[in-house]
Amino acid sequence: MILPRPAISRRTMLRGAGTMLALPFLEAMMPSAHAADLASRPKRLQVFYSPNGMMMDAFRPTTQGKGFALPSTLEPLAPHRAQISVFSGLGHPQAAAMGDIAAGHGRSCPAFLTGTHVKQTEGTDIRCAVSIDQVYAQHLGDATMLSSLELGIDPASLLGSCDIGYSCAYTNGISWMNPNVPLPVTANPRDVFERLFGDGDALDAQSRLAQARRQTSILDFVRDDTQRLSGRLGVEDRRKLDEYLEATRDIEKRIQRAAVSGGQQTDMERPAGIPESFDEHVRMMIDLQVLAMQADITRVGSFMIGRELSNRTYPEIGVPDSHHMLSHHGNSPEKMAKLAKINRHHMEYFAYYLDRMKAVKDGEGTLLDRTMVIRGSAFGDSNQHDHMDLPVIVAGGLVPGDRSIAVPKGTTMSNLLLAALNVLDVPTKSFGDSTAPLAELVHA
Repeated sequence: MILPRPAISRRTMLRGAGTMLALPFLEAMMPSAHAADLASRPKRLQVFYSPNGMMMDAFRPTTQGKGFALPSTLEPLAPHRAQISVFSGLGHPQAAAMGDIAAGHGRSCPAFLTGTHVKQTEGTDIRCAVSIDQVYAQHLGDATMLSSLELGIDPASLLGSCDIGYSCAYTNGISWMNPNVPLPVTANPRDVFERLFGDGDALDAQSRLAQARRQTSILDFVRDDTQRLSGRLGVEDRRKLDEYLEATRDIEKRIQRAAVSGGQQTDMERPAGIPESFDEHVRMMIDLQVLAMQADITRVGSFMIGRELSNRTYPEIGVPDSHHMLSHHGNSPEKMAKLAKINRHHMEYFAYYLDRMKAVKDGEGTLLDRTMVIRGSAFGDSNQHDHMDLPVIVAGGLVPGDRSIAVPKGTTMSNLLLAALNVLDVPTKSFGDSTAPLAELVHA
């Protein structure tokens, strides 16, 4: 016999000394009969984006269907193959040149989640379309504190053109709230943490630095409220709350270490909070994105491991060359091998992304079980700015996995975007009949 119990409101916060901390999704927030039911959990959408295309021969599976052999670039995903589908042949014909000059990045990046040919301009009169993540965010409405969270590694370029004839607004991010409003990524972990858990403008520069050096935690301010709430929770919810608070504190410590390293920040406006290590920076941003989902602060997010045209070098993996320059390899075997190493390196971080979601319990399942993750780049062959065979993976528990699916080359990726919205229970009739969803996405 299941006894009814009063549910804790989803809007419950831990409070103390001007601080409010969102809670993870707890069993006590659901009716008793559905507390462990995975199907009753919220659905989430995440996008993981890599710039400058892919060495497709090292990405594209040579066989189709289940049990396909993982090419070298995909080998880091072996632990997750039961929850991944790899697509070949999807493209964005809308991103191809239409009478304008042959700049590729400025068209490809904004097309990735919109399927739109953007207006060519270096001014403020930009025009694209609403991206799929924002369609879902608008569908969810005010279900969460933040409608979406756009994170990345490279800071946005705010002025001028970043590709020939195209505003930097087109390559700063992949999310578009409406045709005229792009959502650039946030690259500073401290800014993200303060957006999630507090008012980042409440402290002046010296107070902020002093707080960082004292290792003060927001958890200290909500300790009493945490203890009161814990007494009302069951064993599983207490475990989940402890896990969430531990993850929050861990990220705080890592941001604080980055903020005070070197000891030269006394005259800055705010501590940087950006680790010197690329590896630490990427993992910290991924952990923040997962923490935001764990706390149900948002159910929609995107992560750019680099901006289009990124010239980042990767000496830590033996590639001291510019990423963008290598992407135009001119069929040089040496350059192609180095680009493939970067692609695999980025895939290792995507595997970490899936690891982190899979480690978070969500009822009888995990966070990954109720999340759709679209992973890709806006080019296939970056040497040719090829928009017609994109490296695309769909991961998570909302669709069948362990599949390699080939469609006719140039099949518009908008098909997949519409199919994804269908899986997320978003009506798509208003988008017209010009693109039919891919049956392969939702059927085994």
